[in-house]
Amino acid sequence: MKKHFSQLLWVLMGCWALGSCAAPQAEVGELDLGYPLEPVDIRKVSLTDNFWLPVIEMVQEKTIAYALAKCSEEGRMDNFLIAGGQMPGETRGAMPFDDTDVYKIIEGASNSLISAPDPELDRLLDTLIAIIAVGQEPDGYLTTWRTINPAKPPAPWVEVKNGVRWESLGASHELYNAGHLYEAAYTHFKATGKRNFLDIALKNADLLVATFGAGKLEAVPGHQIVESGLIKLYQLTRKPEYLSLARYFLDNRGNTAHHELYGPYSQDHLPVTAQKEVVGHAVRAMYMYAAMTDIAVLEQDKGYGEAVDALWQNMVSRKMYLTGGIGSRHDGEAFGDDYELPNLTAYNETCAAIGSVYWNHRLHSKTGAVQYLDVLERTLYNGLLSGLSLDGTQFFYPNALESDGVYPFNRGACSRQNWFDCSCCPTNLIRFLPALPGLLYSTREDTLYVNLYAANTADISLSGKQVRVTQETNYPWDGKIRLVVNPLAPQFFALKLRIPSWARNEPAPGGLYHYLPTPESKWALRLNGQPMGNELSDGYLVLARQWAPGDILELEIPMPVRIVATNPVVETNQQLLAMERGPLVYAVEEADHPDNFDQLNIHPERAFSVQEAPQLLGGIHTLSDGQLTAIPYYAWSNRGIGKMKVWLNRTSLSNNKSQSNASNP
Repeated sequence: MKKHFSQLLWVLMGCWALGSCAAPQAEVGELDLGYPLEPVDIRKVSLTDNFWLPVIEMVQEKTIAYALAKCSEEGRMDNFLIAGGQMPGETRGAMPFDDTDVYKIIEGASNSLISAPDPELDRLLDTLIAIIAVGQEPDGYLTTWRTINPAKPPAPWVEVKNGVRWESLGASHELYNAGHLYEAAYTHFKATGKRNFLDIALKNADLLVATFGAGKLEAVPGHQIVESGLIKLYQLTRKPEYLSLARYFLDNRGNTAHHELYGPYSQDHLPVTAQKEVVGHAVRAMYMYAAMTDIAVLEQDKGYGEAVDALWQNMVSRKMYLTGGIGSRHDGEAFGDDYELPNLTAYNETCAAIGSVYWNHRLHSKTGAVQYLDVLERTLYNGLLSGLSLDGTQFFYPNALESDGVYPFNRGACSRQNWFDCSCCPTNLIRFLPALPGLLYSTREDTLYVNLYAANTADISLSGKQVRVTQETNYPWDGKIRLVVNPLAPQFFALKLRIPSWARNEPAPGGLYHYLPTPESKWALRLNGQPMGNELSDGYLVLARQWAPGDILELEIPMPVRIVATNPVVETNQQLLAMERGPLVYAVEEADHPDNFDQLNIHPERAFSVQEAPQLLGGIHTLSDGQLTAIPYYAWSNRGIGKMKVWLNRTSLSNNKSQSNASNP
């Protein structure tokens, strides 16, 4: 890692004579985000996990450096220097939001600094931030393409009339750029305590406050995220104008008296509190719904709360893929109609999956309801992780559930690509994955929620007292979880262990998918070796007791192979079945079936064996029934171009007498 960052540092310093990057230090306390449940901060969670830790380390050691090199090669950093008059030239790149790739990399690298301090990476970020500062105009404005040449946007779909700021907010991404700037600066400040990036963001936010609002420029962004970015700055500074402006942008979507509407594509067809169906560009939708959830909580707004509940129900019951992916149409990167879920042409943008995780995590922090974690986990292990290759340098922009090896679904390719002209998905993965440990636990007064299972040690504050929790598990390959609970002294609190929906005999909330046949799940719980009750309370096993140092909880969740069917109203999945085990959706790939791929089928009563394959695809467990071998969906397209299916034709058992009689472990 240090070699990669050292080389990049010299490249960046070569194009910019860097002065002192030292910035004033500021104390970063524990932020009160205003939600009933508080996520345990990533700085308090140390992963030891053999599934997610290698992924995060790969991002830290390889993907960040790879993406920075790509950004440097394609002129992302040059744009800031050109905008600031430090380098000649026209705008480089193809998108009006290219600035955000740099912001997202800084955000991901900042999360990496929290969990793995690295002085060289810290210095590299200071260099990047100094370059960004060059591109900021004196009043705080920061969108490099417009500063460089407002008459020449980098994309033909950005309309230019007068060459002035904000004139094409439906397409210019000026406010989208600001949103990612705020999110990244917030995280960098939390990670380092430095104000060098935060001050850039606050100066820009103050410009927005002075520019937009009633009696000022009355407009809303085309692509949402500035709203949640402003809310982040509010949570950090408690400056009410930031929260007010975020709400202003949301309140005036769908307001025909306020502006010419952008339409359903941008969720600007109705007031947000009147929207009941998820429509339009899926990434924009996720970012808007996340900000709406923030407003519902921070301002105790019932209308906003009811709207996000209705939107979530519509998504999970009618428009979500088995992988947790969302957005079925390539046209507009958009949600389709109810039950429109094609497999070969599924879009399922990686950024949309990331946005769904952000939104569902907020909804869980708002309510404590297990259903949001069920969607989050399904998305995380399947439709999100699939976006990154096993070597960390190739990516899916869309995530199809079927490939014929010919249709170029991945923005011109039928396999993974090493970069895109629109590189939002690779940099969004960098932004998200290092922060994953922050999803594992939440607290509420004297209650600890165990949201996800992954080996780690966490230091958690409950009612002002410190508790160390050590989690040992081989999840998702194994359903055995061992937790060692270590309060500093005997302490009463409630511990809530989530039993995932797949173990509760429901693939996902909403009823869109179901198991055939419905299996019996009999999880077992022991405390210090003694069996405990296993009755659920709203999807959790709850133990409220006086905990002593060294108490040991052992949870065992069976992981049989499960066969999934879809509600028959989904026409594309009629007479098709899929396979799951634990949180993982499985797929068949031509690489394992070069001679009979098109003849593969499945029956709900077919018996499968589970085989550990440590040398295959980074170390996986395969499913086999004698006729077919299935791999986890996230791992497909790492062995060259070929066919793939998640959903297979259903067949009668009598047609497959030669299949193996191996049983599930």
